[in-house]
Amino acid sequence: MRGFFFACAPEIASTRAMQTLFISDLHLDESRPAVTALFFAWLQREALGCDALYILGDLFEAYIGDDDDALLVAHVADALRAVSDAGVPLYFLHGNRDFLLGEAFAARAGMTLLADGSVVALYDHPTLLMHGDTLCSDDVAYQRARAQLRDPRWQQQFLAQPLPARRAFAAQARAESTKHTGAMDRSIMDVTAEAVDAAFTASGVDRIIHGHTHRPAIHELGAGRQRIVLGDWYDQGSLLRVSIQGVELATLPLADA
Repeated sequence: MRGFFFACAPEIASTRAMQTLFISDLHLDESRPAVTALFFAWLQREALGCDALYILGDLFEAYIGDDDDALLVAHVADALRAVSDAGVPLYFLHGNRDFLLGEAFAARAGMTLLADGSVVALYDHPTLLMHGDTLCSDDVAYQRARAQLRDPRWQQQFLAQPLPARRAFAAQARAESTKHTGAMDRSIMDVTAEAVDAAFTASGVDRIIHGHTHRPAIHELGAGRQRIVLGDWYDQGSLLRVSIQGVELATLPLADA
């Protein structure tokens, strides 16, 4: 198991008695404007008053580079920047759909990029943050493809292509991903106990927060260990609230947009 990065994000001060928010797997796409509207409304309604907001990957359905001129990308950056400008620290950790999101977009949005596998202190409780895909070690085909897509040489070659070519590749990749997940046993695409145990051991924490599997739950694993899984934003919003009092998974109906 690889090592873990201890994030430089400041420890959340418990004296504020507020909450830290976590989201992942929004898969924002022009074809689902209602979800985007819900996200923007939630940012203005709840995120503006939090201690910090963490996005644990797959903010976009597909992300083809910081030079993407799509209106959705610009609107998302503007919406996040409004939260950052209000004094809320924003942190982003790459997912399997937006691993090409770089420093330029982060700067536009006012976000700090975190490495996958960052340990942060949440109200004095060290917590490992992951997207979650590396925990799905039984999906060998996916892990092989992930290794190729994260290769800096492959990324450099991809980003050198014109935007239309990149958009076509992303559309094809989404179609292949849908075919792959539809043909696979659901259990293979979930986390494995061995990978989860290795992550706990290597990081030295007793709490993990991740997304990716779209199976929101709070798992009490014994020995004081806790694994919290964030939900997706396909048919509703999903978030985790963490405070000094504890943790709460919540959903947001599309009617809230």
